[in-house]
Amino acid sequence: MKKTVFFTALFFIGCTLFAQKSYEQTMKEIYKSSLTNSQCYSWLDYLSNSIGARLSGSANAEKAVLYTKSQLETLGFDRVYLQDVMVPKWVRGAKESAYFLDNKTKINIPVCALGGSIATPENGITAEIIEVKGIQELEALGEKIKGKIVFFNRPMEQENVETFKSYGACVDQRFDGAKEASKYGALASIVRSMNMRLDDLPHTGVQSYGAIPKSQYIPAAAISTNAAELLSKSLKNNPHLKFFLKQSCQIMDDVLSHNVIGEIKGSEHPENIMVVGGHLDSWDLADGSQDDGAGIVQSMEVMNIFKNIGYKPKNTLRVVLFMNEENGGRGGKKYQELAQTNKENHIFALESDSGGFSPRGFDFESDDANLNKIIGWKPLFESYLIHIFAKGHSGSDIEPLTSKYLVKAGLRPDSQRYFDYHHAANDKFDGVNKRELELGAATMASLIYLIDQNGIVK
Repeated sequence: MKKTVFFTALFFIGCTLFAQKSYEQTMKEIYKSSLTNSQCYSWLDYLSNSIGARLSGSANAEKAVLYTKSQLETLGFDRVYLQDVMVPKWVRGAKESAYFLDNKTKINIPVCALGGSIATPENGITAEIIEVKGIQELEALGEKIKGKIVFFNRPMEQENVETFKSYGACVDQRFDGAKEASKYGALASIVRSMNMRLDDLPHTGVQSYGAIPKSQYIPAAAISTNAAELLSKSLKNNPHLKFFLKQSCQIMDDVLSHNVIGEIKGSEHPENIMVVGGHLDSWDLADGSQDDGAGIVQSMEVMNIFKNIGYKPKNTLRVVLFMNEENGGRGGKKYQELAQTNKENHIFALESDSGGFSPRGFDFESDDANLNKIIGWKPLFESYLIHIFAKGHSGSDIEPLTSKYLVKAGLRPDSQRYFDYHHAANDKFDGVNKRELELGAATMASLIYLIDQNGIVK
Protein backbone atom coordinates (compact mmCIF):
# COMPACT_ATOMS: atom_id res chain seq x y z
CA MET A 1 0.00 0.00 0.00
CA LYS A 2 2.78 2.41 0.94
CA LYS A 3 4.54 1.65 -2.36
CA THR A 4 1.36 2.38 -4.28
CA VAL A 5 0.97 5.72 -2.54
CA PHE A 6 4.62 6.51 -3.11
CA PHE A 7 4.55 5.74 -6.84
CA THR A 8 1.25 7.59 -7.26
CA ALA A 9 2.81 10.65 -5.66
CA LEU A 10 5.84 10.33 -7.92
CA PHE A 11 3.55 10.07 -10.93
CA PHE A 12 1.71 13.28 -10.08
CA ILE A 13 4.96 15.12 -9.30
CA GLY A 14 6.32 13.95 -12.64
CA CYS A 15 3.20 15.14 -14.46
CA THR A 16 3.43 18.53 -12.73
CA LEU A 17 7.11 18.94 -13.60
CA PHE A 18 6.43 17.90 -17.20
CA ALA A 19 3.61 20.44 -17.44
CA GLN A 20 5.82 23.10 -15.86
CA LYS A 21 8.57 22.35 -18.38
CA SER A 22 6.07 22.47 -21.22
CA TYR A 23 4.78 25.83 -19.99
CA GLU A 24 8.31 27.19 -19.71
CA GLN A 25 9.10 26.15 -23.27
CA THR A 26 5.93 27.69 -24.69
CA MET A 27 6.53 30.91 -22.79
CA LYS A 28 10.05 31.07 -24.23
CA GLU A 29 8.51 30.78 -27.69
CA ILE A 30 5.99 33.51 -26.81
CA TYR A 31 8.64 35.97 -25.65
CA LYS A 32 10.94 35.12 -28.56
CA SER A 33 8.13 35.73 -31.04
CA SER A 34 7.24 39.07 -29.48
CA LEU A 35 10.82 40.30 -29.24
CA THR A 36 11.92 39.17 -32.72
CA ASN A 37 8.83 38.94 -34.93
CA SER A 38 6.21 41.33 -33.57
CA GLN A 39 4.08 43.84 -35.43
CA CYS A 40 2.90 45.89 -32.44
CA TYR A 41 5.45 48.70 -32.77
CA SER A 42 4.73 49.21 -36.49
CA TRP A 43 0.98 49.14 -35.80
CA LEU A 44 1.47 51.80 -33.14
CA ASP A 45 3.60 53.86 -35.53
CA TYR A 46 0.74 53.93 -38.03
CA LEU A 47 -1.94 54.64 -35.42
CA SER A 48 0.09 57.47 -33.91
CA ASN A 49 1.82 59.06 -36.89
CA SER A 50 -0.51 58.35 -39.81
CA ILE A 51 -3.83 58.68 -37.98
CA GLY A 52 -3.06 60.62 -34.80
CA ALA A 53 -5.38 61.68 -31.99
CA ARG A 54 -8.54 59.53 -31.86
CA LEU A 55 -11.13 61.26 -29.69
CA SER A 56 -14.49 59.47 -29.73
CA GLY A 57 -16.77 60.77 -32.43
CA SER A 58 -13.93 62.22 -34.51
CA ALA A 59 -12.95 61.35 -38.07
CA ASN A 60 -9.63 59.99 -36.79
CA ALA A 61 -11.40 57.61 -34.43
CA GLU A 62 -13.23 56.10 -37.39
CA LYS A 63 -10.00 55.89 -39.38
CA ALA A 64 -8.53 53.93 -36.47
CA VAL A 65 -11.55 51.59 -36.49
CA LEU A 66 -11.05 50.79 -40.16
CA TYR A 67 -7.27 50.46 -39.85
CA THR A 68 -7.30 48.07 -36.91
CA LYS A 69 -10.08 46.01 -38.47
CA SER A 70 -7.99 45.60 -41.61
CA GLN A 71 -4.98 44.51 -39.56
CA LEU A 72 -6.97 42.02 -37.50
CA GLU A 73 -8.16 40.48 -40.76
CA THR A 74 -4.56 39.45 -41.52
CA LEU A 75 -4.08 37.52 -38.27
CA GLY A 76 -6.09 34.35 -38.85
CA PHE A 77 -9.21 35.06 -36.82
CA ASP A 78 -12.34 33.10 -37.69
CA ARG A 79 -14.16 36.39 -37.96
CA VAL A 80 -13.47 40.10 -37.56
CA TYR A 81 -16.40 42.43 -37.05
CA LEU A 82 -17.54 45.84 -35.84
CA GLN A 83 -19.88 46.33 -32.91
CA ASP A 84 -22.02 49.48 -33.17
CA VAL A 85 -21.89 51.89 -30.24
CA MET A 86 -23.19 55.45 -29.93
CA VAL A 87 -20.56 57.76 -28.46
CA PRO A 88 -20.42 61.38 -27.27
CA LYS A 89 -18.93 63.98 -29.60
CA TRP A 90 -17.05 66.83 -27.97
CA VAL A 91 -14.92 69.30 -29.95
CA ARG A 92 -12.18 71.36 -28.32
CA GLY A 93 -12.26 74.25 -30.79
CA ALA A 94 -9.63 76.98 -30.94
CA LYS A 95 -6.63 76.84 -28.63
CA GLU A 96 -7.51 77.93 -25.11
CA SER A 97 -5.89 80.88 -23.39
CA ALA A 98 -5.44 81.86 -19.76
CA TYR A 99 -3.47 84.38 -17.76
CA PHE A 100 -3.57 86.19 -14.45
CA LEU A 101 -2.86 89.78 -13.58
CA ASP A 102 -0.49 90.31 -10.69
CA ASN A 103 0.14 93.97 -9.91
CA LYS A 104 -0.85 94.77 -13.51
CA THR A 105 1.67 92.23 -14.84
CA LYS A 106 0.13 89.74 -17.26
CA ILE A 107 1.36 86.18 -16.70
CA ASN A 108 0.30 83.64 -19.33
CA ILE A 109 -0.70 80.18 -18.14
CA PRO A 110 -0.56 76.84 -20.07
CA VAL A 111 -4.18 75.65 -20.08
CA CYS A 112 -6.52 73.18 -21.79
CA ALA A 113 -10.25 72.58 -21.54
CA LEU A 114 -11.41 69.44 -19.78
CA GLY A 115 -13.34 66.95 -21.87
CA GLY A 116 -17.08 67.60 -21.83
CA SER A 117 -16.71 71.18 -20.67
CA ILE A 118 -18.73 74.03 -22.10
CA ALA A 119 -17.11 77.10 -23.62
CA THR A 120 -16.57 80.41 -21.91
CA PRO A 121 -18.35 83.46 -23.32
CA GLU A 122 -16.78 84.59 -26.59
CA ASN A 123 -14.64 87.21 -24.85
CA GLY A 124 -13.64 84.90 -22.03
CA ILE A 125 -14.12 85.17 -18.26
CA THR A 126 -12.17 87.46 -15.97
CA ALA A 127 -12.71 87.11 -12.23
CA GLU A 128 -11.02 86.78 -8.88
CA ILE A 129 -9.81 83.29 -8.13
CA ILE A 130 -10.12 81.25 -4.96
CA GLU A 131 -7.82 78.31 -4.19
CA VAL A 132 -8.96 75.07 -2.53
CA LYS A 133 -7.22 71.75 -1.91
CA GLY A 134 -10.31 69.69 -2.61
CA ILE A 135 -14.05 69.53 -3.09
CA GLN A 136 -14.66 69.16 0.63
CA GLU A 137 -13.46 72.74 1.22
CA LEU A 138 -16.22 74.27 -0.93
CA GLU A 139 -19.01 74.02 1.61
CA ALA A 140 -17.03 75.87 4.27
CA LEU A 141 -16.36 78.73 1.83
CA GLY A 142 -19.99 78.95 0.75
CA GLU A 143 -20.95 82.44 -0.45
CA LYS A 144 -17.28 83.45 -0.80
CA ILE A 145 -17.19 81.37 -4.03
CA LYS A 146 -19.98 83.23 -5.82
CA GLY A 147 -18.77 85.18 -8.86
CA LYS A 148 -15.25 83.75 -8.66
CA ILE A 149 -13.18 81.08 -10.41
CA VAL A 150 -12.40 78.07 -8.20
CA PHE A 151 -8.83 76.76 -8.41
CA PHE A 152 -8.50 73.12 -7.30
CA ASN A 153 -4.88 72.60 -6.30
CA ARG A 154 -4.41 69.24 -4.59
CA PRO A 155 -1.20 67.68 -5.99
CA MET A 156 -0.68 63.99 -6.64
CA GLU A 157 0.97 62.55 -3.54
CA GLN A 158 4.67 61.91 -4.10
CA GLU A 159 5.16 59.32 -1.37
CA ASN A 160 3.24 56.55 -3.14
CA VAL A 161 5.42 54.20 -5.18
CA GLU A 162 2.22 53.07 -6.91
CA THR A 163 1.38 56.25 -8.79
CA PHE A 164 -2.17 55.16 -9.66
CA LYS A 165 -2.93 55.39 -5.94
CA SER A 166 -1.89 59.05 -6.04
CA TYR A 167 -4.01 59.64 -9.14
CA GLY A 168 -7.06 58.05 -7.54
CA ALA A 169 -6.66 60.23 -4.46
CA CYS A 170 -7.02 63.53 -6.35
CA VAL A 171 -8.81 62.91 -9.66
CA ASP A 172 -12.21 63.72 -8.11
CA GLN A 173 -11.34 67.45 -8.26
CA ARG A 174 -10.97 67.15 -12.02
CA PHE A 175 -14.04 64.98 -12.60
CA ASP A 176 -16.48 66.65 -10.20
CA GLY A 177 -14.87 70.03 -9.55
CA ALA A 178 -16.93 72.14 -11.97
CA LYS A 179 -20.19 70.47 -10.96
CA GLU A 180 -19.59 71.09 -7.27
CA ALA A 181 -18.20 74.62 -7.67
CA SER A 182 -21.21 75.66 -9.77
CA LYS A 183 -23.52 74.89 -6.83
CA TYR A 184 -21.94 77.80 -4.97
CA GLY A 185 -22.14 80.27 -7.85
CA ALA A 186 -18.63 79.89 -9.29
CA LEU A 187 -18.10 81.26 -12.79
CA ALA A 188 -15.56 78.60 -13.82
CA SER A 189 -13.21 76.01 -12.37
CA ILE A 190 -9.59 75.22 -13.09
CA VAL A 191 -7.66 72.26 -11.77
CA ARG A 192 -4.01 71.42 -11.30
CA SER A 193 -3.03 68.80 -13.87
CA MET A 194 -2.93 65.18 -12.71
CA ASN A 195 0.84 64.87 -13.06
CA MET A 196 3.63 63.72 -10.73
CA ARG A 197 6.27 66.11 -12.08
CA LEU A 198 6.52 69.88 -12.45
CA ASP A 199 6.31 70.92 -16.10
CA ASP A 200 4.46 73.25 -18.46
CA LEU A 201 2.06 70.71 -19.99
CA PRO A 202 -1.62 70.92 -19.08
CA HIS A 203 -3.29 67.50 -18.89
CA THR A 204 -6.86 67.13 -20.05
CA GLY A 205 -9.34 64.43 -18.97
CA VAL A 206 -13.04 63.95 -18.63
CA GLN A 207 -15.17 66.01 -16.27
CA SER A 208 -18.87 65.63 -15.51
CA TYR A 209 -21.74 67.96 -14.72
CA GLY A 210 -23.71 65.06 -13.30
CA ALA A 211 -27.42 65.78 -12.99
CA ILE A 212 -27.23 69.56 -12.51
CA PRO A 213 -29.31 71.68 -14.95
CA LYS A 214 -27.54 72.89 -18.08
CA SER A 215 -28.15 76.45 -16.90
CA GLN A 216 -25.66 75.72 -14.08
CA TYR A 217 -22.86 74.38 -16.28
CA ILE A 218 -19.60 76.32 -15.92
CA PRO A 219 -16.38 76.07 -17.97
CA ALA A 220 -13.75 73.67 -16.66
CA ALA A 221 -10.06 73.62 -17.56
CA ALA A 222 -6.71 72.25 -16.39
CA ILE A 223 -3.49 74.21 -15.96
CA SER A 224 0.05 72.84 -15.86
CA THR A 225 1.72 71.90 -12.59
CA ASN A 226 4.28 74.70 -12.90
CA ALA A 227 1.44 77.16 -13.48
CA ALA A 228 -0.42 75.81 -10.46
CA GLU A 229 2.64 76.34 -8.27
CA LEU A 230 3.11 79.88 -9.55
CA LEU A 231 -0.57 80.77 -9.23
CA SER A 232 -0.75 79.42 -5.68
CA LYS A 233 2.33 81.41 -4.66
CA SER A 234 0.98 84.56 -6.30
CA LEU A 235 -2.38 84.20 -4.53
CA LYS A 236 -0.61 84.16 -1.18
CA ASN A 237 0.91 87.54 -2.01
CA ASN A 238 -2.24 88.92 -3.62
CA PRO A 239 -5.50 87.12 -2.73
CA HIS A 240 -7.49 89.43 -5.04
CA LEU A 241 -5.61 88.87 -8.29
CA LYS A 242 -7.72 88.44 -11.43
CA PHE A 243 -7.66 85.34 -13.66
CA PHE A 244 -8.69 85.19 -17.33
CA LEU A 245 -9.90 82.04 -19.11
CA LYS A 246 -11.10 81.61 -22.69
CA GLN A 247 -12.10 78.39 -24.45
CA SER A 248 -14.47 77.58 -27.29
CA CYS A 249 -15.27 73.87 -26.92
CA GLN A 250 -18.63 72.38 -27.98
CA ILE A 251 -20.80 69.50 -26.80
CA MET A 252 -22.48 67.98 -29.85
CA ASP A 253 -25.00 65.21 -30.52
CA ASP A 254 -23.93 61.58 -30.08
CA VAL A 255 -22.58 59.81 -33.17
CA LEU A 256 -22.17 56.21 -34.28
CA SER A 257 -18.83 54.52 -33.70
CA HIS A 258 -17.63 50.96 -33.16
CA ASN A 259 -15.81 48.44 -31.04
CA VAL A 260 -13.49 46.35 -33.23
CA ILE A 261 -13.49 42.61 -32.50
CA GLY A 262 -11.46 39.67 -33.76
CA GLU A 263 -12.57 36.18 -32.69
CA ILE A 264 -11.03 32.74 -32.99
CA LYS A 265 -13.23 29.85 -31.86
CA GLY A 266 -11.89 27.55 -29.17
CA SER A 267 -10.78 24.12 -30.35
CA GLU A 268 -12.18 22.36 -27.26
CA HIS A 269 -14.45 24.79 -25.40
CA PRO A 270 -15.81 27.31 -27.92
CA GLU A 271 -18.57 28.24 -25.47
CA ASN A 272 -15.99 29.72 -23.05
CA ILE A 273 -14.78 33.20 -24.04
CA MET A 274 -11.51 34.92 -23.14
CA VAL A 275 -11.13 38.64 -23.90
CA VAL A 276 -8.00 40.72 -24.29
CA GLY A 277 -8.16 44.40 -25.19
CA GLY A 278 -7.62 48.10 -24.64
CA HIS A 279 -9.33 51.28 -25.80
CA LEU A 280 -9.01 52.61 -29.32
CA ASP A 281 -9.96 56.21 -28.53
CA SER A 282 -7.55 58.76 -27.14
CA TRP A 283 -7.62 62.38 -26.06
CA ASP A 284 -7.11 65.04 -28.70
CA LEU A 285 -3.98 66.83 -27.50
CA ALA A 286 -1.65 64.16 -28.91
CA ASP A 287 -1.74 60.79 -30.62
CA GLY A 288 -2.32 58.77 -27.43
CA SER A 289 0.55 56.33 -27.88
CA GLN A 290 0.72 55.44 -24.19
CA ASP A 291 -3.00 55.93 -23.51
CA ASP A 292 -4.03 53.64 -25.02
CA GLY A 293 -2.38 52.97 -28.35
CA ALA A 294 0.05 50.71 -26.53
CA GLY A 295 -2.72 48.57 -25.06
CA ILE A 296 -4.45 48.28 -28.43
CA VAL A 297 -1.41 46.99 -30.30
CA GLN A 298 -0.33 44.72 -27.43
CA SER A 299 -3.75 43.08 -27.51
CA MET A 300 -3.51 42.61 -31.28
CA GLU A 301 -0.01 41.23 -30.83
CA VAL A 302 -1.32 38.45 -28.56
CA MET A 303 -3.06 36.91 -31.57
CA ASN A 304 -0.02 37.55 -33.78
CA ILE A 305 2.15 35.65 -31.28
CA PHE A 306 -0.22 32.68 -31.20
CA LYS A 307 -0.24 32.65 -34.99
CA ASN A 308 3.57 32.76 -35.14
CA ILE A 309 4.09 29.90 -32.69
CA GLY A 310 1.22 27.83 -34.07
CA TYR A 311 -0.88 27.89 -30.91
CA LYS A 312 -4.62 27.25 -31.26
CA PRO A 313 -6.57 28.28 -28.12
CA LYS A 314 -8.80 25.69 -26.46
CA ASN A 315 -11.28 28.41 -25.48
CA THR A 316 -12.64 31.12 -27.74
CA LEU A 317 -10.36 34.15 -27.78
CA ARG A 318 -11.54 37.65 -28.62
CA VAL A 319 -9.35 40.68 -29.16
CA VAL A 320 -11.64 43.62 -28.38
CA LEU A 321 -10.62 47.18 -29.21
CA PHE A 322 -13.07 49.26 -27.19
CA MET A 323 -14.29 52.70 -28.20
CA ASN A 324 -14.97 55.63 -25.85
CA GLU A 325 -13.15 54.72 -22.66
CA GLU A 326 -11.90 58.27 -22.18
CA ASN A 327 -15.16 60.21 -22.04
CA GLY A 328 -18.01 57.82 -21.47
CA GLY A 329 -17.00 54.15 -21.28
CA ARG A 330 -19.72 53.26 -23.72
CA GLY A 331 -17.73 50.66 -25.65
CA GLY A 332 -17.31 48.48 -22.58
CA LYS A 333 -20.94 48.93 -21.60
CA LYS A 334 -22.17 48.02 -25.09
CA TYR A 335 -19.97 44.92 -25.18
CA GLN A 336 -21.41 43.75 -21.85
CA GLU A 337 -24.97 44.55 -22.95
CA LEU A 338 -24.65 42.39 -26.05
CA ALA A 339 -22.81 39.64 -24.16
CA GLN A 340 -25.78 39.41 -21.80
CA THR A 341 -28.29 39.51 -24.65
CA ASN A 342 -26.45 36.65 -26.39
CA LYS A 343 -26.04 34.73 -23.10
CA GLU A 344 -22.29 34.47 -23.59
CA ASN A 345 -20.07 32.76 -21.04
CA HIS A 346 -16.91 34.76 -20.35
CA ILE A 347 -14.27 33.10 -18.19
CA PHE A 348 -11.39 35.59 -18.46
CA ALA A 349 -10.81 39.21 -19.45
CA LEU A 350 -7.48 41.04 -19.64
CA GLU A 351 -6.96 44.74 -20.32
CA SER A 352 -3.87 46.82 -21.03
CA ASP A 353 -4.48 50.51 -20.27
CA SER A 354 -1.55 51.67 -18.17
CA GLY A 355 1.00 52.53 -20.83
CA GLY A 356 3.61 50.66 -22.82
CA PHE A 357 6.28 50.64 -20.12
CA SER A 358 8.16 47.57 -18.81
CA PRO A 359 5.66 45.02 -17.49
CA ARG A 360 5.83 44.23 -13.80
CA GLY A 361 2.82 41.95 -13.31
CA PHE A 362 -0.96 41.97 -13.11
CA ASP A 363 -3.80 43.22 -10.98
CA PHE A 364 -6.67 40.76 -10.57
CA GLU A 365 -10.34 40.95 -9.82
CA SER A 366 -10.82 37.38 -8.71
CA ASP A 367 -11.86 35.13 -5.89
CA ASP A 368 -9.12 33.69 -3.69
CA ALA A 369 -9.22 30.24 -5.28
CA ASN A 370 -8.42 31.56 -8.75
CA LEU A 371 -5.92 34.11 -7.49
CA ASN A 372 -4.03 31.41 -5.59
CA LYS A 373 -4.06 29.22 -8.68
CA ILE A 374 -2.61 32.03 -10.81
CA ILE A 375 -0.02 32.91 -8.17
CA GLY A 376 1.16 29.31 -8.52
CA TRP A 377 2.37 30.26 -12.02
CA LYS A 378 4.43 33.14 -10.70
CA PRO A 379 7.77 31.26 -10.91
CA LEU A 380 7.22 30.90 -14.66
CA PHE A 381 7.28 34.71 -15.00
CA GLU A 382 10.12 35.59 -12.66
CA SER A 383 12.90 35.16 -15.24
CA TYR A 384 11.08 37.83 -17.28
CA LEU A 385 11.13 40.18 -14.25
CA ILE A 386 7.38 39.81 -13.73
CA HIS A 387 6.71 39.58 -10.00
CA ILE A 388 3.45 41.37 -9.06
CA PHE A 389 0.31 39.22 -8.81
CA ALA A 390 -2.13 41.12 -6.63
CA LYS A 391 -5.77 42.01 -6.21
CA GLY A 392 -6.65 45.33 -7.79
CA HIS A 393 -8.48 47.16 -10.57
CA SER A 394 -8.35 45.31 -13.90
CA GLY A 395 -9.50 47.93 -16.42
CA SER A 396 -12.25 50.41 -17.18
CA ASP A 397 -13.42 48.74 -20.41
CA ILE A 398 -13.81 45.30 -18.88
CA GLU A 399 -15.20 46.67 -15.62
CA PRO A 400 -18.87 46.32 -16.76
CA LEU A 401 -18.34 42.72 -17.93
CA THR A 402 -20.07 40.06 -15.86
CA SER A 403 -20.43 36.30 -16.16
CA LYS A 404 -21.18 33.44 -13.78
CA TYR A 405 -17.51 32.54 -13.40
CA LEU A 406 -15.13 35.28 -14.48
CA VAL A 407 -11.57 36.32 -13.67
CA LYS A 408 -10.46 39.80 -14.74
CA ALA A 409 -6.88 41.07 -14.98
CA GLY A 410 -5.08 44.28 -15.82
CA LEU A 411 -1.50 44.41 -17.07
CA ARG A 412 0.59 46.38 -14.59
CA PRO A 413 3.58 48.09 -16.22
CA ASP A 414 6.06 50.22 -14.30
CA SER A 415 4.03 53.34 -13.53
CA GLN A 416 6.67 55.91 -12.58
CA ARG A 417 6.58 57.80 -15.91
CA TYR A 418 2.98 57.16 -16.94
CA PHE A 419 1.48 60.39 -15.58
CA ASP A 420 4.19 62.44 -17.29
CA TYR A 421 2.32 61.59 -20.52
CA HIS A 422 -1.24 60.83 -19.43
CA HIS A 423 -3.76 63.04 -21.34
CA ALA A 424 -1.06 65.55 -22.32
CA ALA A 425 0.40 66.89 -25.55
CA ASN A 426 3.57 64.79 -25.17
CA ASP A 427 1.75 61.42 -25.33
CA LYS A 428 3.37 60.65 -28.66
CA PHE A 429 4.98 57.72 -30.43
CA ASP A 430 8.52 58.76 -29.52
CA GLY A 431 7.66 58.24 -25.84
CA VAL A 432 7.16 54.49 -26.29
CA ASN A 433 10.09 52.08 -26.10
CA LYS A 434 9.78 49.27 -28.67
CA ARG A 435 11.24 46.56 -26.46
CA GLU A 436 9.16 47.48 -23.41
CA LEU A 437 6.04 47.43 -25.57
CA GLU A 438 6.89 43.96 -26.89
CA LEU A 439 7.65 42.60 -23.43
CA GLY A 440 4.19 43.72 -22.31
CA ALA A 441 2.54 41.93 -25.24
CA ALA A 442 4.44 38.72 -24.48
CA THR A 443 3.49 38.91 -20.82
CA MET A 444 -0.17 39.26 -21.74
CA ALA A 445 0.02 36.36 -24.20
CA SER A 446 1.69 34.18 -21.56
CA LEU A 447 -1.07 34.73 -19.01
CA ILE A 448 -3.78 34.07 -21.60
CA TYR A 449 -1.97 30.89 -22.65
CA LEU A 450 -1.84 29.62 -19.04
CA ILE A 451 -5.50 30.46 -18.43
CA ASP A 452 -6.41 28.74 -21.68
CA GLN A 453 -4.46 25.61 -20.74
CA ASN A 454 -5.70 25.35 -17.17
CA GLY A 455 -9.13 27.02 -17.11
CA ILE A 456 -10.47 28.76 -14.03
CA VAL A 457 -11.76 27.44 -10.73
CA LYS A 458 -15.57 27.32 -10.66
